[in-house]
Amino acid sequence: MSSTRQGADAFLFQLMLLLCAIWGIQQVAIKLAAADIAPLLQVTLRSGIAALLVAGVMFWQRGWQGWLRGTWRAGVLAGGLFALEFFFIARGLQYTSASHMAVFLYTAPIFSALGLHLLLPSERLRPLQWGGIALCFGGIALAFGGELDWARMDRNLLLGDGLGLLAGMAWGATTVVVRGSRLSEAPPTLTLFYQLAVAFLLLLGYAAAIGQLGPIRWTPVSIGSVLLQGVVVSFFSYLAWFWLLRRYLASNMAVFSFMTPLFGVSFGVLILDEPLTRNFVIGALLVLAGIMLVSNHAWVRKRLLAGRGLARQEGTTD
Repeated sequence: MSSTRQGADAFLFQLMLLLCAIWGIQQVAIKLAAADIAPLLQVTLRSGIAALLVAGVMFWQRGWQGWLRGTWRAGVLAGGLFALEFFFIARGLQYTSASHMAVFLYTAPIFSALGLHLLLPSERLRPLQWGGIALCFGGIALAFGGELDWARMDRNLLLGDGLGLLAGMAWGATTVVVRGSRLSEAPPTLTLFYQLAVAFLLLLGYAAAIGQLGPIRWTPVSIGSVLLQGVVVSFFSYLAWFWLLRRYLASNMAVFSFMTPLFGVSFGVLILDEPLTRNFVIGALLVLAGIMLVSNHAWVRKRLLAGRGLARQEGTTD
C-alpha cells in the first residue's frame, strides 16, 4: 500500500465523529455501571476481552512474529503505563464526575509532547506549542478550583480530578515509550496487544490482591458496559484509529479527536445528570485550546499565515 496519506474528507469526518462519541461515552459507562461492578474490575475485564480479540487478529494476519525479540521490553513498559492509566481512571471515577474525567484524561497530548521534547531532537517544542502548554495548565488550574469553597474544600472532587490528571500523564508517557522505541515501527496490533495483555494481568493481580474480584451483579447495564468497553472501545475503535492513521494525515485526525472531551462532558450531563460549573466549562475550553495548539501547531500556524496573507492582499486591493 502507498505511504501517501490523504487529507480530510467526508468519510474521515463521519468515522471520527463515531470514534469520538465512543471514546467520550466510556467514562460515563464505567460510572453508570459502578453500582453493579466495581470500576477497577470493569477496566480489567475490558482489557482481557480486547486482548483476546486482538490476539485473534494477530494470528490471522501473521505479520508480527519477527518483532517480538526487539519490542517486548518496550511493550511491557507500555502495557504497565496503560494499566496505570486505567487504574487512575477507575479510582478517579469513584470521586469525580465522568465529565471532569473526560477533560483531564485528554490532557495526555500535553504530557507526551513534553516527554518527546526531552527525548527526541526532532520533537522539540515550538513557541506556539509552549503557549498552548501554558494555556492548558491555566485551564487546569481554573477547572480544578475556580469555584470551590476552599474553607469547605471538596477533597473528594479534587482527589478524583487529580487522578484524572495522573491518568492523562500515564497515557502521555505511554505515547512517549511507543514513539521512542521500535514499537513505533511494529505492527499496530502488536503494540495494542502488549498494552491490553499486560494491563489485564497487572490489573487482575491487583484486584485479586485487594479483594475486588466481586461481588458482581450481571445486569443489562453492567454487561453492556463491559462489552462496550472491551469490544467497541478497546478493540473496534482502537483498530479503526490505526487503520485511519495509515490512510489519512495524522494532523487532520488529531483536529477531529478534540471532539472527544466535548462528547464526554455532554454524555455526563445528559445521561448521569452531572452538574457543570461556569469555571469548569471555561477551564475545559482553555485546556482544549491548549491541546489544539500543542498537537496541531503546524496546522494552526499555516492557517494564521494564510489569514495574514489574505489580509495583506485585501489591504493592497483597497
